[in-house]
Amino acid sequence: MKRTCMAVVLAAGESTRMKSSRSKVLHPVAGRPMIAHVVESLVGASISSVALVVGRDADAVTAAARRDDIDGSAFVQTERLGTGHAVLAAREAIARGYDDILVVFGDTPLITAAPLMAARRGLADGNDVVVIGFRTADPTGYGRLIIENGALLAIREEKDASEDERKISYCNGGLMAINGAKALDLLGRIGNANAKGEYYLTDIVEIARAAGGKAIAVEAPETELTGCNNRAELAAIEAIWQKRRRHEMMVSGVSMIAPETVFLAYDTRIDPDVTIEPNVVFGPGVTIESGAVIHAFSHLEGAHVGAGAAVGPYARLRPGANLGADAKVGNFCEVKKAEIGAGAKVNHLTYIGDAFIGARTNIGAGTITCNYDGVNKHVTQIGANVFIGSNSALVAPVSIGDGALVASGSVVTEDVPEDAVAFGRARQEIKPGRAKLLRERYQAEKAKRQNK
Repeated sequence: MKRTCMAVVLAAGESTRMKSSRSKVLHPVAGRPMIAHVVESLVGASISSVALVVGRDADAVTAAARRDDIDGSAFVQTERLGTGHAVLAAREAIARGYDDILVVFGDTPLITAAPLMAARRGLADGNDVVVIGFRTADPTGYGRLIIENGALLAIREEKDASEDERKISYCNGGLMAINGAKALDLLGRIGNANAKGEYYLTDIVEIARAAGGKAIAVEAPETELTGCNNRAELAAIEAIWQKRRRHEMMVSGVSMIAPETVFLAYDTRIDPDVTIEPNVVFGPGVTIESGAVIHAFSHLEGAHVGAGAAVGPYARLRPGANLGADAKVGNFCEVKKAEIGAGAKVNHLTYIGDAFIGARTNIGAGTITCNYDGVNKHVTQIGANVFIGSNSALVAPVSIGDGALVASGSVVTEDVPEDAVAFGRARQEIKPGRAKLLRERYQAEKAKRQNK
């Protein structure tokens, strides 16, 4: 849209019902503060500027909402005197002059750009106030939208509604758009002549109409307007977000055997023709290329999985894990800050950290890269077509050349040239009959202790 728009995001609540040491809007949904979800939707609705009304944890809330592609400013609300009062905390920003002013809440992370754009179109059509509402089978507790001939006459709180008005299922979602040229005048006319002595933003509908303006309502899905007041509601919002995102991915070509057991992060990117088995968790920063399979009970964060690669079951990819095409990380393996080359295999009970593994290399079961000396991390370099025998310890910094072979049970502390065989273990010795003598000695010692 060519019209300019600023969003006032109300995020100054005390979050009392969350019973938390941090602001409610900082609590994560899909690994991201809920206020960041709200701001992303604003960007999608072509909002050019955001005014944050903050209180508790003001600096942290401002940082969580910050984006490079949108101008932002923060205003501290020192008193809690209602929603109308909260919006006017951003008076300075509103006065800069915008065609549209959007008022949204920082605890509605499920909102999308579509209803926000619909509200803006309502202003473009000549209305002074556009309220975003929703329809519900149980409107108990919500303010009702009083509509007549398409016009919004008022928002009636349930305690003030007549019996017929309480039957209305079209409810106030709290979000609204206001004509920017009239916003300060309309907001300034909101009074506090009510039982609580607060300034209610909902009064702006009747104020605008009394001044000769027009007001309408636009409808959004009920779930998009879901707010968060406690931990139970936070969990419900998470479930809705996950279900919505899983559906989007499956429609785009991702296979999920038991989708309800897969948990995604806000930025998880999965290409078509990827298969996700049950009970997989994605932390932030994961990309999965086409043809890959993520087997059951795996956890991935900050990782890249190449085309045709396989992970798990019961594998963990930590930040910096980068699997090449057709690579394999198998059961009970952990990979951190490591490059796994194309076709390489890390199959069983293995830890690979701060390492580079070449193409088609095989890492035997129980192998570990000893990357930490108690103070610093060190790198292990393993070339292509290398075979690392089971139960080996590679003590970094160390390099193993292309085509080399490390014997099972070795502790490798020196570089291994290409095509060499490395033995890093003691020579085996056989002591005939010694086991029988040791058993007899141990049994005698045990009997002696028991007889004391």
